[in-house]
Order: sequence, then structure tokens, then C-alpha cells
Amino acid sequence: MIEEGESGERRVERAAFETDRQLIVGDVTLPPAGYQSRFSDSLNRVEVEFIALTNVEITSLVDGKVSIRPFTVMSKSHVRIAYPVPRTGAGSS
Repeated sequence: MIEEGESGERRVERAAFETDRQLIVGDVTLPPAGYQSRFSDSLNRVEVEFIALTNVEITSLVDGKVSIRPFTVMSKSHVRIAYPVPRTGAGSS
């Protein structure tokens, strides 16, 4: 999905991140094309320690409890595995 914002167009990609205790699924904002536009580029940027996510669903891997947040910032150092996921439901592409 491509959105237009204050600084131009941005691509929003749904992604899942697993830590030792949680599965976190949220929207990551990326450049629409070109330099550092791939999902893996956002994870590999050494100078960025945190990933901002919107429309976030956090599932505990301990007890299965789910919490919903409009926004969260996640430390990349806690991520064990990350992958893009397809959008579901109304408004999906």
C-alpha cells in the first residue's frame, strides 16, 4: 500500500516480529522505491536501533493474551525473526 504524507509518498508494509516472549504484528513505513525501500533494508540499517510500528497487535507467546496498540516502537535487538505478512480484511490490497 502506498500513502502520501508530509514528506512525499511512503509504502506501508505489514510485518511480523517475534521476540523471546511476544509476536508483534504491525505496519512498517518504508520509502516507495529505490534506496532502502525493501523491508530487509529497514532491519539492516545499523544506525537505527528501533522500528516504529502502527496498527500493532502484540500476542504473548507465554499465555496467548493479545493487546492492540495504535503505535509502538520496538528495539531491533529483541527481534529473533521478522517477515512481511499479507494484509487481511477490508481495505487490504
